[in-house]
Amino acid sequence: MSLDRSLKVSASMAGKRSVMTRAERIAKMTADKKFDVKKDKALGIPKTLIPTK
Repeated sequence: MSLDRSLKVSASMAGKRSVMTRAERIAKMTADKKFDVKKDKALGIPKTLIPTK
């Protein structure tokens, strides 16, 4: 079953993300040595804004 044309959202209307996904946050915090994969839990980590260029 396919979606009706009126329900599809174009890429330009999706908007810009304001925060990173959990995987992106873990990768960044691991690189900054603020997160240890073996010791820390992935739930409850702080939200991180996407850096502007």
